[in-house]
Amino acid sequence: MKEKLNILLAPDSFKESMTAKEVCEAMERGIKKVNKNINCIHVPMADGGEGTMQSLVDATGGSIYSINAIGPLGNEVKASYGILGDGETGILEMASASGIHLVPVEKRNPLITTTYGTGQLIKACLDYGVKKILIGIGGSSTNDGGAGVVQALGGKFVDKYGNELGFGGGELSKLHTIDLTNFDTRVKDVTVEVACDVNNPLCGENGASNVFGPQKGATYEMIEELDGNLRHYASIIKEQLKKDILEIPGAGAAGGLGAGLMAFLNGTLKKGIEMVIEYTKLEEKVKFVDMVWTGEGSIDFQTQYGKTPLGVATIAKKYNKPVIVFAGRVGEDIEVLYDKGIDSIFSVIKELTTLEEALAKGKENVEKTAENVVRLINLT
Repeated sequence: MKEKLNILLAPDSFKESMTAKEVCEAMERGIKKVNKNINCIHVPMADGGEGTMQSLVDATGGSIYSINAIGPLGNEVKASYGILGDGETGILEMASASGIHLVPVEKRNPLITTTYGTGQLIKACLDYGVKKILIGIGGSSTNDGGAGVVQALGGKFVDKYGNELGFGGGELSKLHTIDLTNFDTRVKDVTVEVACDVNNPLCGENGASNVFGPQKGATYEMIEELDGNLRHYASIIKEQLKKDILEIPGAGAAGGLGAGLMAFLNGTLKKGIEMVIEYTKLEEKVKFVDMVWTGEGSIDFQTQYGKTPLGVATIAKKYNKPVIVFAGRVGEDIEVLYDKGIDSIFSVIKELTTLEEALAKGKENVEKTAENVVRLINLT
């Protein structure tokens, strides 16, 4: 082994077990048990989904704040946003205020769920004085085209009688006029980047309502209504704002929130893992290390489609760095990953156990596996 080894630790979170930062810390504990001279560089990662805010805040030395927001059903919920270490970049996950986990199964109804709370998180970032806002839009319970976000930021949607529309995708059929007279002017001075890993258009067979509506509680009849409402919404946006968002790939993400963020906040859609790689400055750090460790709770052939370990490996291989992956579950057809930059995959599970026990012992298992890997490296 090289006398002074530098290892970059860039894992995703192990969901329901450890944050990405905690995985880094467990890896380092195992490494230092064998060789205290190994230098460990922590870069907590994510792929744009759940845990992205926490990982980027941790990776940049930022802070997380909480507010009381309007949840998907109009009730009050506790939601969070982050400020990255530069003090100028806000980050939020729409699921924090508008996520499907906030709606009991028996109450799921995308005709009435709203993204209003997500708009309140954006407003909180604006109040902080940020110059840029990063938004993760996975885990949505909504199908309102981002109308709730606009309402939270002072915009109004009005019917032909001059009445304001209520919350939810079911209201959009009544839309006659978009009134942005009192829309938050600070939005124009802020760059908005949206972590979006789907290419669905707003409407049609592959649109927001047809593809994602059923998991949000939509019946066949609801899907037809919601799809028609979003199409009407897009036509009014095109007519009055001169922006055509109907067929843009990703417009259908999060029940059309992708479309709303593009139309009203000039948002740019980006692949989640690419956004995280950029803001963690991963590539700069990879250049100066000897090897890279990454991982996530479960790994299989699907990891090649935009997941953290593959994103990290792609950067590492640009500089010919060995890549080791740690995972709780190692699933099917992982062999395809060995052709895409990953050199070795280790399961951290030590024995046959229940899922609950495995999650509870996550830190211990990662630490022990890291120790064993370094002992193996010592033999080379």
